[in-house]
Amino acid sequence: MTISDGGTEATETLSLDDGDIHVCQDGPRDAPPLLLIHGTASSAMWWDLLVPLLTRSHRVIRIDLLGHGRSGQPADGSYAVPDQARRVGAALDRLGVEHAVVAGHSSGGAVATALAEQRPDLVTALALINTGPSMDAFIAQGSAAIGPSQWPPSDELIRQFSSTGFRRADHPIPQAFVDELRGMSFHAFVAIMQAPREYLEERALPDRLKALGKPLLVIFGAEDRRWRSSSAADYGVVPGAKIELLPGSGHSPIVEDPPRTAELLLAFTAIHRRSRGM
Repeated sequence: MTISDGGTEATETLSLDDGDIHVCQDGPRDAPPLLLIHGTASSAMWWDLLVPLLTRSHRVIRIDLLGHGRSGQPADGSYAVPDQARRVGAALDRLGVEHAVVAGHSSGGAVATALAEQRPDLVTALALINTGPSMDAFIAQGSAAIGPSQWPPSDELIRQFSSTGFRRADHPIPQAFVDELRGMSFHAFVAIMQAPREYLEERALPDRLKALGKPLLVIFGAEDRRWRSSSAADYGVVPGAKIELLPGSGHSPIVEDPPRTAELLLAFTAIHRRSRGM
């Protein structure tokens, strides 16, 4: 385990039965837990700008899903959404977390939903950030796919692939993001890209969430170029769901507009904390 000089940040790798999972914790350990789950082909690093805005009132936990970031990439590992969710639950058990508000960005929202399906005792509320509700909302991408002959991909190819993750095609993409994606194996990359599609095609997220009965916040960058922002309204079938559109943000408001994203998350968790005694 590595602990920062301030004593508020700790990282560790948890050895689970089917792979090593990297975990980062920030903020007071006795504060209400807030779990952040990243999206496809990204990592816990994508939350870096948001975390300092949340740690005053939360124990913020970030997990690199299997195949991403500093977690393992076993050749025989399953990258299916339910399996990723199961590992997240196991990691929280190891950390002694009994209840948590769970926020997911992009396909991380699908993993958060699967976790709530598997462990309703563990998940007290859900926040989905630019998570497509179904494949009907997906915007087909014009850029060419990355094939095995192009692996590992060049910086330019990764930036082209990642550009739709932001409102502007020329949004600066940190080199650390580029290096992490290149560090993925091609097998893991292909399986990880396919997993959310399979989960959504099996059953749309609003239908899953409606059955769960968990408090729900949906945040959507209004200028998303991967998922139709109007599809955020599909979550309206979930009783009590709160839906917020962020003007000026694309697919990744956690990077493009951290202050506004944090403001919405904190308001949601504060209400939840008061009503649930967190």
